[in-house]
Amino acid sequence: MGGTLARLMRPGTLIQVRHVSPVRPRAARGLVARVYRQLEGDFGLLAPPVILHSPSPEALAGCWTMLRESLLAAGRTGRAEREAVAAAVSAANACPYCTGVHTETLRGLVPPARAAGTAGDPVPPEITGWARATATRETARRHAAPLPAERTAELAAVAVTFHYLNRMVNVFLDDSPLPPQVPGAARRPLSRLLGLLMLPAARRAAAPGASPGLLPAAPLPDPPYGTAAEDGGPYRGPGDGTAAEDGPYGVAAAWAAGVPHFADAFARASAAAGAYGRRSVPHRVRELVAAELAAWDGGPTGLSRAWATVAADRLPAAERPAGRLALLTALASHQVDRAAVEEVRAAGAGDRELVELTSWAALAAARRVASWIPVPPASAAAPAPAGHPVPAPGEDPARHAPA
Repeated sequence: MGGTLARLMRPGTLIQVRHVSPVRPRAARGLVARVYRQLEGDFGLLAPPVILHSPSPEALAGCWTMLRESLLAAGRTGRAEREAVAAAVSAANACPYCTGVHTETLRGLVPPARAAGTAGDPVPPEITGWARATATRETARRHAAPLPAERTAELAAVAVTFHYLNRMVNVFLDDSPLPPQVPGAARRPLSRLLGLLMLPAARRAAAPGASPGLLPAAPLPDPPYGTAAEDGGPYRGPGDGTAAEDGPYGVAAAWAAGVPHFADAFARASAAAGAYGRRSVPHRVRELVAAELAAWDGGPTGLSRAWATVAADRLPAAERPAGRLALLTALASHQVDRAAVEEVRAAGAGDRELVELTSWAALAAARRVASWIPVPPASAAAPAPAGHPVPAPGEDPARHAPA
Protein backbone atom coordinates (compact mmCIF):
# COMPACT_ATOMS: atom_id res chain seq x y z
CA MET A 1 0.00 0.00 0.00
CA GLY A 2 2.73 2.46 1.03
CA GLY A 3 4.80 1.88 -2.13
CA THR A 4 1.75 2.19 -4.37
CA LEU A 5 0.70 5.41 -2.66
CA ALA A 6 4.20 6.84 -3.00
CA ARG A 7 4.27 6.12 -6.73
CA LEU A 8 0.79 7.62 -7.25
CA MET A 9 1.74 10.80 -5.42
CA ARG A 10 5.09 11.37 -7.14
CA PRO A 11 3.85 13.67 -9.94
CA GLY A 12 1.99 15.88 -7.47
CA THR A 13 4.93 16.21 -5.11
CA LEU A 14 7.36 17.17 -7.87
CA ILE A 15 5.25 20.02 -9.22
CA GLN A 16 4.89 21.63 -5.80
CA VAL A 17 8.50 22.82 -5.83
CA ARG A 18 9.09 26.32 -7.22
CA HIS A 19 12.24 28.17 -8.33
CA VAL A 20 14.22 24.94 -8.92
CA SER A 21 13.60 21.61 -10.65
CA PRO A 22 13.87 18.65 -8.26
CA VAL A 23 15.54 15.51 -9.54
CA ARG A 24 12.93 13.11 -10.90
CA PRO A 25 12.94 9.64 -9.33
CA ARG A 26 13.84 7.87 -12.58
CA ALA A 27 16.79 10.24 -13.06
CA ALA A 28 18.06 9.90 -9.49
CA ARG A 29 21.54 8.41 -9.15
CA GLY A 30 24.05 7.95 -6.38
CA LEU A 31 23.37 9.89 -3.19
CA VAL A 32 20.08 11.32 -4.46
CA ALA A 33 18.76 7.84 -5.26
CA ARG A 34 19.78 6.56 -1.82
CA VAL A 35 17.96 9.41 -0.08
CA TYR A 36 14.86 8.93 -2.24
CA ARG A 37 14.70 5.22 -1.34
CA GLN A 38 14.95 5.97 2.38
CA LEU A 39 12.49 8.84 2.12
CA GLU A 40 9.78 6.78 0.43
CA GLY A 41 10.43 3.82 2.71
CA ASP A 42 10.35 5.72 6.01
CA PHE A 43 8.16 8.74 5.26
CA GLY A 44 5.78 7.10 2.81
CA LEU A 45 6.27 9.55 -0.08
CA LEU A 46 8.78 11.87 -1.71
CA ALA A 47 7.97 14.77 0.58
CA PRO A 48 8.36 18.14 -1.23
CA PRO A 49 10.14 19.81 1.74
CA VAL A 50 12.92 17.25 1.34
CA ILE A 51 13.11 16.78 -2.43
CA LEU A 52 13.36 20.53 -3.04
CA HIS A 53 16.97 20.08 -1.89
CA SER A 54 17.75 17.49 -4.58
CA PRO A 55 19.68 19.83 -6.96
CA SER A 56 22.36 19.62 -4.25
CA PRO A 57 22.87 15.98 -3.20
CA GLU A 58 24.72 17.00 -0.02
CA ALA A 59 21.99 19.44 1.05
CA LEU A 60 19.37 16.78 0.31
CA ALA A 61 21.18 14.22 2.45
CA GLY A 62 21.72 16.71 5.27
CA CYS A 63 18.06 17.73 5.36
CA TRP A 64 16.80 14.14 5.29
CA THR A 65 19.33 13.00 7.87
CA MET A 66 18.22 15.65 10.37
CA LEU A 67 14.52 15.12 9.67
CA ARG A 68 14.63 11.34 9.91
CA GLU A 69 16.72 11.17 13.07
CA SER A 70 14.66 13.82 14.87
CA LEU A 71 11.06 13.23 13.77
CA LEU A 72 10.92 9.59 12.66
CA ALA A 73 13.51 7.61 14.62
CA ALA A 74 12.29 5.65 17.64
CA GLY A 75 13.01 7.29 20.96
CA ARG A 76 11.69 8.19 24.38
CA THR A 77 9.11 10.63 23.05
CA GLY A 78 6.14 9.63 20.93
CA ARG A 79 5.48 10.64 17.35
CA ALA A 80 2.49 12.72 18.50
CA GLU A 81 4.71 14.79 20.80
CA ARG A 82 7.17 15.37 17.98
CA GLU A 83 4.44 16.27 15.48
CA ALA A 84 3.10 18.76 18.02
CA VAL A 85 6.55 20.37 18.25
CA ALA A 86 6.88 20.44 14.46
CA ALA A 87 3.48 22.13 14.07
CA ALA A 88 4.13 24.65 16.86
CA VAL A 89 7.58 25.66 15.60
CA SER A 90 6.18 25.95 12.06
CA ALA A 91 3.42 28.27 13.27
CA ALA A 92 5.97 30.42 15.11
CA ASN A 93 8.01 30.65 11.89
CA ALA A 94 4.98 31.66 9.78
CA CYS A 95 5.28 28.50 7.66
CA PRO A 96 1.69 27.61 6.73
CA TYR A 97 2.72 24.60 4.62
CA CYS A 98 4.45 22.78 7.48
CA THR A 99 1.91 23.97 10.04
CA GLY A 100 -0.92 22.45 8.01
CA VAL A 101 0.82 19.16 7.21
CA HIS A 102 1.95 18.45 10.76
CA THR A 103 -1.27 19.65 12.37
CA GLU A 104 -3.23 17.21 10.21
CA THR A 105 -0.78 14.39 10.95
CA LEU A 106 -1.14 15.14 14.67
CA ARG A 107 -4.92 15.20 14.27
CA GLY A 108 -4.78 11.68 12.87
CA LEU A 109 -2.48 10.43 15.62
CA VAL A 110 -4.37 12.03 18.51
CA PRO A 111 -8.19 12.14 18.80
CA PRO A 112 -9.36 15.79 18.77
CA ALA A 113 -10.76 15.61 22.29
CA ARG A 114 -7.33 14.66 23.61
CA ALA A 115 -5.41 17.09 21.41
CA ALA A 116 -6.90 20.05 23.25
CA GLY A 117 -5.05 19.50 26.51
CA THR A 118 -7.54 17.37 28.44
CA ALA A 119 -6.62 15.03 31.25
CA GLY A 120 -4.42 12.21 30.07
CA ASP A 121 -3.44 14.18 26.99
CA PRO A 122 -0.39 12.59 25.30
CA VAL A 123 0.62 16.05 24.08
CA PRO A 124 0.48 18.40 27.07
CA PRO A 125 0.09 22.10 26.26
CA GLU A 126 3.41 22.72 28.00
CA ILE A 127 5.14 20.99 25.07
CA THR A 128 3.51 23.11 22.38
CA GLY A 129 4.04 26.29 24.41
CA TRP A 130 7.70 25.44 24.88
CA ALA A 131 8.09 24.66 21.17
CA ARG A 132 6.57 27.99 20.08
CA ALA A 133 8.78 29.78 22.60
CA THR A 134 11.99 28.48 21.01
CA ALA A 135 11.58 31.04 18.20
CA THR A 136 13.03 33.90 20.26
CA ARG A 137 15.75 34.07 22.85
CA GLU A 138 13.61 35.87 25.42
CA THR A 139 10.60 33.55 25.26
CA ALA A 140 12.79 30.43 25.18
CA ARG A 141 14.43 31.40 28.44
CA ARG A 142 11.09 32.04 30.11
CA HIS A 143 9.82 28.51 29.36
CA ALA A 144 11.03 25.60 31.44
CA ALA A 145 11.88 22.35 29.73
CA PRO A 146 8.62 20.40 29.37
CA LEU A 147 10.06 16.93 30.03
CA PRO A 148 13.08 15.25 31.66
CA ALA A 149 16.46 15.86 30.05
CA GLU A 150 16.67 13.02 27.52
CA ARG A 151 13.09 13.53 26.32
CA THR A 152 13.51 17.30 26.08
CA ALA A 153 16.70 16.75 24.07
CA GLU A 154 14.66 14.74 21.54
CA LEU A 155 12.09 17.51 21.25
CA ALA A 156 14.86 20.10 20.88
CA ALA A 157 16.20 18.06 17.96
CA VAL A 158 12.78 18.29 16.28
CA ALA A 159 12.57 22.02 17.01
CA VAL A 160 15.98 22.83 15.54
CA THR A 161 15.27 20.68 12.47
CA PHE A 162 12.07 22.58 11.79
CA HIS A 163 13.66 25.96 12.38
CA TYR A 164 15.82 24.92 9.44
CA LEU A 165 13.16 23.23 7.32
CA ASN A 166 10.52 25.97 7.69
CA ARG A 167 12.90 28.47 6.12
CA MET A 168 13.54 26.28 3.09
CA VAL A 169 9.83 25.51 2.68
CA ASN A 170 8.91 29.21 2.81
CA VAL A 171 11.36 29.86 -0.03
CA PHE A 172 10.58 26.91 -2.31
CA LEU A 173 6.98 25.82 -1.64
CA ASP A 174 3.57 27.47 -1.65
CA ASP A 175 1.44 27.90 1.46
CA SER A 176 -0.31 24.53 1.09
CA PRO A 177 0.40 21.11 -0.40
CA LEU A 178 -2.99 21.41 -2.11
CA PRO A 179 -3.13 22.96 -5.59
CA PRO A 180 -4.36 26.59 -5.58
CA GLN A 181 -7.32 25.69 -7.81
CA VAL A 182 -8.87 23.53 -5.07
CA PRO A 183 -12.01 25.42 -3.92
CA GLY A 184 -12.10 26.76 -0.40
CA ALA A 185 -14.89 24.49 0.79
CA ALA A 186 -12.88 21.40 -0.22
CA ARG A 187 -9.55 22.40 1.26
CA ARG A 188 -10.12 21.32 4.84
CA PRO A 189 -11.52 17.85 3.96
CA LEU A 190 -8.67 17.28 1.50
CA SER A 191 -6.10 18.44 4.06
CA ARG A 192 -7.49 15.93 6.54
CA LEU A 193 -7.39 13.24 3.88
CA LEU A 194 -3.72 14.03 3.28
CA GLY A 195 -3.07 13.65 7.00
CA LEU A 196 -4.83 10.28 7.00
CA LEU A 197 -2.77 9.10 4.04
CA MET A 198 0.40 9.87 6.00
CA LEU A 199 -0.77 8.01 9.12
CA PRO A 200 0.56 4.51 8.29
CA ALA A 201 4.09 5.86 7.98
CA ALA A 202 3.63 8.16 11.00
CA ARG A 203 2.67 5.20 13.18
CA ARG A 204 5.83 3.28 12.29
CA ALA A 205 8.93 4.05 14.32
CA ALA A 206 12.08 4.03 12.21
CA ALA A 207 15.24 2.43 13.54
CA PRO A 208 17.63 5.16 14.77
CA GLY A 209 20.89 5.77 12.98
CA ALA A 210 20.16 4.59 9.43
CA SER A 211 20.52 7.93 7.64
CA PRO A 212 23.70 9.57 9.00
CA GLY A 213 25.77 7.15 6.90
CA LEU A 214 24.65 9.08 3.82
CA LEU A 215 27.25 11.75 4.67
CA PRO A 216 30.84 11.49 5.93
CA ALA A 217 31.37 11.27 9.67
CA ALA A 218 32.14 14.55 11.41
CA PRO A 219 32.69 15.67 14.99
CA LEU A 220 29.75 17.29 16.75
CA PRO A 221 30.62 20.95 17.34
CA ASP A 222 30.32 21.91 20.99
CA PRO A 223 28.28 24.00 20.97
CA PRO A 224 26.66 22.75 17.75
CA TYR A 225 25.78 26.20 16.50
CA GLY A 226 27.31 29.51 15.69
CA THR A 227 26.67 32.14 18.34
CA ALA A 228 27.74 35.60 19.28
CA ALA A 229 30.43 35.24 21.91
CA GLU A 230 29.70 37.09 25.12
CA ASP A 231 32.95 39.02 24.74
CA GLY A 232 31.88 40.38 21.35
CA GLY A 233 33.78 37.78 19.34
CA PRO A 234 32.58 36.75 15.89
CA TYR A 235 29.58 34.58 15.14
CA ARG A 236 30.52 31.40 13.36
CA GLY A 237 28.10 29.72 10.96
CA PRO A 238 27.83 26.11 9.81
CA GLY A 239 31.17 24.51 9.15
CA ASP A 240 33.15 27.51 10.35
CA GLY A 241 34.28 26.13 13.68
CA THR A 242 32.92 26.73 17.17
CA ALA A 243 32.23 29.75 19.31
CA ALA A 244 31.30 30.56 22.89
CA GLU A 245 28.14 28.93 24.20
CA ASP A 246 25.19 31.25 24.59
CA GLY A 247 22.68 29.18 26.52
CA PRO A 248 22.49 28.14 30.18
CA TYR A 249 22.76 24.47 29.23
CA GLY A 250 24.53 22.72 26.41
CA VAL A 251 22.14 21.21 23.91
CA ALA A 252 25.17 19.57 22.30
CA ALA A 253 25.89 17.67 25.49
CA ALA A 254 22.22 16.74 25.81
CA TRP A 255 22.12 15.39 22.26
CA ALA A 256 25.38 13.48 22.69
CA ALA A 257 24.14 11.92 25.94
CA GLY A 258 20.49 11.29 25.13
CA VAL A 259 20.05 11.40 21.35
CA PRO A 260 23.34 10.17 19.88
CA HIS A 261 21.83 9.29 16.50
CA PHE A 262 20.67 12.90 16.09
CA ALA A 263 23.98 14.24 17.38
CA ASP A 264 25.70 12.25 14.65
CA ALA A 265 23.19 13.39 12.02
CA PHE A 266 23.52 17.04 13.02
CA ALA A 267 27.30 16.86 12.98
CA ARG A 268 27.39 15.37 9.48
CA ALA A 269 24.77 17.79 8.12
CA SER A 270 26.61 20.77 9.62
CA ALA A 271 29.91 19.69 8.11
CA ALA A 272 28.27 19.21 4.71
CA ALA A 273 26.69 22.68 4.95
CA GLY A 274 30.08 24.16 5.72
CA ALA A 275 31.51 22.59 2.57
CA TYR A 276 28.74 23.60 0.18
CA GLY A 277 28.49 26.99 1.83
CA ARG A 278 32.11 27.66 1.00
CA ARG A 279 31.42 26.46 -2.53
CA SER A 280 28.25 28.44 -3.26
CA VAL A 281 28.08 31.34 -0.78
CA PRO A 282 30.62 34.16 -1.23
CA HIS A 283 32.83 34.69 1.79
CA ARG A 284 31.61 38.25 2.32
CA VAL A 285 28.00 37.07 2.22
CA ARG A 286 28.74 34.46 4.88
CA GLU A 287 30.36 37.13 7.03
CA LEU A 288 27.38 39.45 6.60
CA VAL A 289 24.84 36.78 7.54
CA ALA A 290 26.99 35.80 10.52
CA ALA A 291 27.15 39.39 11.75
CA GLU A 292 23.40 39.88 11.42
CA LEU A 293 22.67 36.60 13.20
CA ALA A 294 25.04 37.51 16.02
CA ALA A 295 22.83 40.50 16.85
CA TRP A 296 19.54 38.68 16.24
CA ASP A 297 17.39 37.44 19.11
CA GLY A 298 14.64 35.86 17.02
CA GLY A 299 12.51 38.99 16.84
CA PRO A 300 10.81 40.25 13.67
CA THR A 301 12.82 42.27 11.19
CA GLY A 302 9.95 44.50 10.03
CA LEU A 303 7.09 44.49 7.56
CA SER A 304 9.19 45.35 4.51
CA ARG A 305 12.37 43.92 3.02
CA ALA A 306 14.19 47.24 3.20
CA TRP A 307 16.35 46.07 6.09
CA ALA A 308 17.85 43.30 3.93
CA THR A 309 18.57 45.74 1.09
CA VAL A 310 20.30 48.17 3.46
CA ALA A 311 22.41 45.39 4.97
CA ALA A 312 23.33 43.89 1.58
CA ASP A 313 24.37 47.28 0.25
CA ARG A 314 27.58 46.84 2.26
CA LEU A 315 28.58 44.09 -0.18
CA PRO A 316 30.15 44.49 -3.62
CA ALA A 317 27.40 44.99 -6.21
CA ALA A 318 27.82 41.52 -7.73
CA GLU A 319 27.22 39.85 -4.34
CA ARG A 320 24.25 41.92 -3.19
CA PRO A 321 21.54 39.65 -4.64
CA ALA A 322 23.01 36.62 -2.85
CA GLY A 323 23.38 38.67 0.31
CA ARG A 324 19.75 39.80 0.25
CA LEU A 325 18.41 36.31 -0.37
CA ALA A 326 20.62 34.77 2.31
CA LEU A 327 19.55 37.38 4.87
CA LEU A 328 15.88 36.99 4.04
CA THR A 329 16.12 33.20 4.24
CA ALA A 330 17.83 33.32 7.62
CA LEU A 331 15.84 36.07 9.33
CA ALA A 332 12.51 36.48 7.49
CA SER A 333 11.97 33.57 5.11
CA HIS A 334 8.27 34.40 4.73
CA GLN A 335 9.39 37.63 2.99
CA VAL A 336 11.25 35.85 0.17
CA ASP A 337 9.54 36.49 -3.16
CA ARG A 338 10.20 35.62 -6.79
CA ALA A 339 12.09 38.88 -7.35
CA ALA A 340 14.64 38.05 -4.65
CA VAL A 341 15.25 34.65 -6.23
CA GLU A 342 15.40 35.97 -9.80
CA GLU A 343 18.04 38.54 -8.82
CA VAL A 344 20.28 35.68 -7.73
CA ARG A 345 19.49 33.80 -10.93
CA ALA A 346 20.43 36.85 -12.99
CA ALA A 347 23.78 36.93 -11.20
CA GLY A 348 24.54 33.45 -12.53
CA ALA A 349 23.26 31.01 -9.90
CA GLY A 350 21.87 27.69 -11.08
CA ASP A 351 19.59 25.33 -9.17
CA ARG A 352 22.40 23.84 -7.13
CA GLU A 353 23.85 27.21 -6.11
CA LEU A 354 20.40 28.51 -5.20
CA VAL A 355 19.65 25.54 -2.96
CA GLU A 356 23.06 25.66 -1.32
CA LEU A 357 22.91 29.41 -0.67
CA THR A 358 19.52 29.19 1.03
CA SER A 359 20.29 25.92 2.82
CA TRP A 360 23.48 27.34 4.32
CA ALA A 361 21.64 30.46 5.50
CA ALA A 362 18.70 28.45 6.90
CA LEU A 363 20.98 26.16 8.88
CA ALA A 364 22.97 29.12 10.18
CA ALA A 365 19.73 30.56 11.57
CA ALA A 366 18.63 27.21 13.02
CA ARG A 367 21.98 26.85 14.74
CA ARG A 368 21.56 30.32 16.20
CA VAL A 369 18.15 29.31 17.56
CA ALA A 370 19.75 26.21 19.09
CA SER A 371 22.00 28.49 21.10
CA TRP A 372 19.15 29.72 23.26
CA ILE A 373 17.10 26.52 23.71
CA PRO A 374 17.58 25.47 27.35
CA VAL A 375 17.88 21.73 27.90
CA PRO A 376 18.47 20.37 31.43
CA PRO A 377 21.79 18.56 31.78
CA ALA A 378 21.51 14.78 31.74
CA SER A 379 23.19 12.94 34.57
CA ALA A 380 24.18 10.05 32.30
CA ALA A 381 23.42 8.63 28.90
CA ALA A 382 19.99 7.03 28.92
CA PRO A 383 19.52 3.52 27.50
CA ALA A 384 18.52 3.10 23.88
CA PRO A 385 14.85 2.53 23.06
CA ALA A 386 13.89 -1.13 23.28
CA GLY A 387 14.47 -2.94 20.02
CA HIS A 388 16.34 -0.04 18.45
CA PRO A 389 20.04 0.05 19.40
CA VAL A 390 21.47 3.51 18.81
CA PRO A 391 24.89 3.83 17.15
CA ALA A 392 27.42 6.11 18.76
CA PRO A 393 28.36 9.28 16.87
CA GLY A 394 30.56 8.33 13.93
CA GLU A 395 29.80 4.60 14.27
CA ASP A 396 28.67 2.69 11.19
CA PRO A 397 24.87 2.43 11.48
CA ALA A 398 24.94 -0.81 9.46
CA ARG A 399 26.13 -2.57 12.63
CA HIS A 400 22.68 -1.99 14.10
CA ALA A 401 20.58 -2.45 10.98
CA PRO A 402 17.84 -5.03 11.31
CA ALA A 403 18.59 -8.35 9.66
